[in-house]
Amino acid sequence: MFLGHRYVRLIIFSYPLTNYAFGKKDAQHERDLSVHDRFDRMRDEFHKIGMRRSVEAVILVHEHSIPHVLLLRVGQNFFKLPGGELIPGEDEVSGIKRILTELFGRSSNDERALNQQWKVAEAIGNWWRPNFDPPRYPYIPAHVTQPKEQTKLLLVQLPQTALFAVPNNYKLVAAPVFELFDNSASYGQLISGIPMLLSRHFFSYLFSLVFLVITVVQFTY
Repeated sequence: MFLGHRYVRLIIFSYPLTNYAFGKKDAQHERDLSVHDRFDRMRDEFHKIGMRRSVEAVILVHEHSIPHVLLLRVGQNFFKLPGGELIPGEDEVSGIKRILTELFGRSSNDERALNQQWKVAEAIGNWWRPNFDPPRYPYIPAHVTQPKEQTKLLLVQLPQTALFAVPNNYKLVAAPVFELFDNSASYGQLISGIPMLLSRHFFSYLFSLVFLVITVVQFTY
């Protein structure tokens, strides 16, 4: 963003994938048994509470100084970002922390501490679902007056080390940005567009604890 003649850019600090430990826990099944059931529930809820609000986390690590995005793999060929639906009235930051803690927490005893490890840096994108069906777009189509779902992408900063307890029905994978870029055939349009969203930031690849900071770059006009 611009501040007068200054342009503010985030420096994204990421740590190596080997800093993190990954365990397993009992499966966490989807609330809906099928895609059809999901959109039936969305339709019912839309008439009661309006547009669904969802959040998805873009969590970065690095290998060989290349940013990697953490993705959940379901089966062999379906990938998604960690995320889910917000509770009515819940703000986005609290919501993504709750969802990530429920997804990757080991037990209820460590949920409070785990909730504090998720540092939301900024929102990097919005996707909109115009109808009760799968297509989503990074804009609201001109003919749509009432989108059925808004999905906000949040850049989440990890601490230097962490333990992820991954549900048995998922596999957590780290996908390099060069594999995601322009690869909607494998990852879908939303995930394959993440490298472009990240390109306006600087990356710093670390091995010791440093916190996310903001730098101000001065431009001459």
